[in-house]
Amino acid sequence: MLLGTLGLGALGVVAAPALQRGMESFLAGAAERDPTGLTGLLPNGGGFRYYSVTSSVPHKDADNYQLKIDGLVDRPVTYTLADLRAMPQTRMVRDVQCVTGWRVPGTPFEGVRLSRLLDAAGVRSSAGAVRFTCFDGAYSESLTLDQARRADVIVALRMQDKNLSHSHGGPVRLYVAPMYFYKSAKWLSGITVTEDVRAGYWENRGYDIDAWVGKSNGRDDEPTS
Repeated sequence: MLLGTLGLGALGVVAAPALQRGMESFLAGAAERDPTGLTGLLPNGGGFRYYSVTSSVPHKDADNYQLKIDGLVDRPVTYTLADLRAMPQTRMVRDVQCVTGWRVPGTPFEGVRLSRLLDAAGVRSSAGAVRFTCFDGAYSESLTLDQARRADVIVALRMQDKNLSHSHGGPVRLYVAPMYFYKSAKWLSGITVTEDVRAGYWENRGYDIDAWVGKSNGRDDEPTS
């Protein structure tokens, strides 16, 4: 997940205790590996910093990147980066909001609507959720099927009018515009359609499964377009 250079002390917005302890240890000069599992802190442009929950993340590019879609679908498929770039692209400019309180306003993202990929795969009637896995080997996230089909949820290939860099979760990441940024899984490698929502990496450490910005857990009052 991407954490910004702004507002690192603003930890009162639904922040999990483990993340609070991790931020405190970072500010005190802790080593790269802290109790939250946040590692590899490196400065980046655009008001962001880089975080990973593993000690290292392999690099992927157009030669070796693959996105697998499987689970409760009629047509499992694996896409290359070229495949995804050839599809119709959606561009959104939204604020990026971290659960800890910092915000990066007016951030452009571009990519393929997740609903398009789900429709192409043929989601079965028994499906109720979508699980996302990442090629760091550790991170995961989930959305309900209704959430995943929103027009403001994309499989992102570009950010800030550039191809997604490795440090920003590239070459492909999830972007869930109306939710806190931990839902926007970096280094996306798998989309699995399931019956029920499964708690992701941070939900297993105290975060809400639903993460609407500025709203309580479980409320879906955001516009659908």
